[in-house]
Amino acid sequence: MRPVSLVLAAAIAVLSALSSAPAEDRGDAAGGVPGGIRGLVAMNTADDARGWASVGKILLGERGFCTGALIAPDLVLTAAHCLYDRDTGARFPDRLITFQAGWRNGRAEAYRKVRHAVADPDYVYSGEDELARVGHDLALLQLDQPILLPQLAPFAIGSRPSRGSAVSVVSYAKDRAAMPSIEEGCGVIASDGSALILTCDIDFGSSGAPVFALRDGVAELVSVISAKAELDGEKVALAVPVDRPLAALRIELAGIAPARAGAAGVRVLSGGDGASGAKFVSPAAPP
Repeated sequence: MRPVSLVLAAAIAVLSALSSAPAEDRGDAAGGVPGGIRGLVAMNTADDARGWASVGKILLGERGFCTGALIAPDLVLTAAHCLYDRDTGARFPDRLITFQAGWRNGRAEAYRKVRHAVADPDYVYSGEDELARVGHDLALLQLDQPILLPQLAPFAIGSRPSRGSAVSVVSYAKDRAAMPSIEEGCGVIASDGSALILTCDIDFGSSGAPVFALRDGVAELVSVISAKAELDGEKVALAVPVDRPLAALRIELAGIAPARAGAAGVRVLSGGDGASGAKFVSPAAPP
């Protein structure tokens, strides 16, 4: 079998949804999931979203959105490339980033601004979609105020899933931005190296989406979606295991918060609405 890295290297697309249209105007206005999207189930109601409302949309000013998830009352985990402007390569100022927890049909369970944002210390944004970056494509956002609502409990962090494991992904995307969708039971194709390869169905806007493994009846956040790719003619998702790099992110955030209070935050990789060069891609106030 050909090395996975060689097969994927020319077929990677990062997934933050960027557009010139206002973020709230993009996506599926009817609130449904388009036909033909394999395995995805829209969370149309509060009952559907129960237990998953701590996943939310991350708005990047008026440039687009990613997906993120609460891992502490004031911490959101997402992809590092969601912190950079695709066109300019510059980081978005922290003050322009907003987390909308449990966003569904025009309303969120909680709205928070971002106080500080940090990327994996080994992540380097170069403007190119490179496989080597995926293993470090992780960012931690500190909110301006903690979210303490009982229905928005932070997710527990779990260890890297093994090859053959079943996982689930909760995400927003460019054609289903009005509500989250869940895909349960997609599989881990490869778990060696710095990134996971998953069979999960993702699209632009899914960057930063949490990947969950069910262990002893508890959904543990084990990885974060970074990019989509092509492997032997099939579309796959690339994801970053979070258990080890998260410790470095916490240290980075602890050092930056007192030293850079009020400074601009993390930077964004890219991807959006077909702008990627991947060969298979077509293109507030607290409550």
